[in-house]
Formats: sequence, C-alpha cells, structure tokens
Amino acid sequence: MNQDKDALGKKILKLKRGKGLSWAQIASAIGYSPVWTCAACLGQMSMPVEAAEKTAALLGLSADETTLLVDIPYRGSLPTAVPTDPLIYRFYELIAVYGTTWKEMIHEEFGDGIMSAIDFDMAMERLPDPKGDRVKITMTGKFLPYRRY
Repeated sequence: MNQDKDALGKKILKLKRGKGLSWAQIASAIGYSPVWTCAACLGQMSMPVEAAEKTAALLGLSADETTLLVDIPYRGSLPTAVPTDPLIYRFYELIAVYGTTWKEMIHEEFGDGIMSAIDFDMAMERLPDPKGDRVKITMTGKFLPYRRY
C-alpha cells in the first residue's frame, strides 16, 4: 500500500505544479491546514472521505485514488535511516544536536513524558530578513505523561 500512496503523492505533486496551485490553496479548498494537507497528499495521513473527495475533484483524481487518500497509511517515508536529502538531513541534524536539550527542557517543564505527534499541529511561515529570509516552523503537541502504577 505504501508504494501506491507514494506513487499517488508523486502524481499529486505533478498535478499541483501543472495547475499552479500552492499547498495553501489546496488546503483552503478542502478545509484543512497546509501542513496537514501536504502530509496527507504525500501519503502520511488518512483523509476524511469529504476531504479526499474535494481533493480528488480539485486535482482530477480517480475513484481508486480517492479511496487511497482515505486509507490509513504506514507512516514514515524516508528511504534510509539517515536522510540524504540536504533539507531533510538538516532536521535530522537538529535532532542530533538539540534532541537531548529539547528532552531535558520538556522534562524540566512538564515532567516525565513525551510530546504527542498524534495530538499535534505544525505551521510553517516565511520571515523576511535583510540577510536572507528565514524559515519559521512552529510545532505544538499535547504533553503525555508516562503512567505510574
């Protein structure tokens, strides 16, 4: 199934480019955030039926492709343990450098637990800067404490 979702994701990228659409435009048309919409179109989220139908109508997808957008994915799409794409590698590098810092600071503030990637949202924006525009990524996830029995 992942191969089918991956292939559909590549097709959606071509259709998106061909129609001159942005993720923000597609997201607005289906009623979800741009980050979630992109993740769903690339096969990492399952779309509700209504969102899949709206996406299919906007992009001209088949009934089988619409169903594939609704299917629950096998999440995690990187082809190698250490990413080789330079942009994705920088996120890996952030985890390698700051992961223990984030862990320590979250535990200090919240206690023993994790930040959810399920009850989670993320936004990305461009910040103009005279030395070169900056990328701002904001992530929020529900804190889930470990249970003690």
